[in-house]
Amino acid sequence: MNEVREAAVAGQFYSESPVELRQEVEGYLSPAGKKISAMGIIAPHAGYMYSGAVAGAVFARIQIPRRVIILCPNHTGLGEPLSIISSGSYRTPLGEVAIDVKLAEALKKNFPLLREDLAAQIREHAVEVQLPFLQAARRDLTFVPITVGTGQFEVLSALGVVIAKVISECGEPVLIVASSDMNHYEADDETRVKDALAIEQVLGLNPSGLFQTVRGQNISMCGVGPAVAMLTAALKLGATSAELVKYATSGDVSGDRKHVVGYAGITVS
Repeated sequence: MNEVREAAVAGQFYSESPVELRQEVEGYLSPAGKKISAMGIIAPHAGYMYSGAVAGAVFARIQIPRRVIILCPNHTGLGEPLSIISSGSYRTPLGEVAIDVKLAEALKKNFPLLREDLAAQIREHAVEVQLPFLQAARRDLTFVPITVGTGQFEVLSALGVVIAKVISECGEPVLIVASSDMNHYEADDETRVKDALAIEQVLGLNPSGLFQTVRGQNISMCGVGPAVAMLTAALKLGATSAELVKYATSGDVSGDRKHVVGYAGITVS
């Protein structure tokens, strides 16, 4: 399959104008301070008006390598529980981003639960909204999109172990992006309390603690699966620290404090 996956949410989550989009993304990415080398990040995937500042802050904090794996939740419910696309490209208003064929094939070979499947990704926004930030940083970017529709901890952990194994055999850095918003549609004060509990587990590099906290505290963090897999992989690759770069809620923009979504930008290195 060498199809081009067309942008599904341009003009909704972000500008469909290449000029306006580049200006918007570059605005979120600046000013950039000292960059660190990260193995993984958590970045939000809401409309840029709400979460762009958080996403921009975390991408501005890190050195973007040439190769990236983006793990995202499955919001549509379509397709396979673990969906991967191993050829072709994604298109955004900033141009096409090629799928990293060799990296994708290695992941499929080592983890048969990953199934070639466009259905889960054709309308999924959570990978797409990450790409303009990456495109603004690296013109030679290649990536692998993986949509995570399973909530089984053992599977998520095993996926992380395999991702680490494949990356360790690459001979060059590969960034793992866990695309996730935090708690959804509760009051701002309640969301901040719940999100702090989940963020504490991420900063403690504790994937099982994150999984258990999200489940036990009823935190509607949509990308907990991607985050668990990313943390597991990063630990296997030798990660020793995590940093909360920026946190916000949609209420900071909308002024509505009764029903908000939380956004966290976190680096793992």
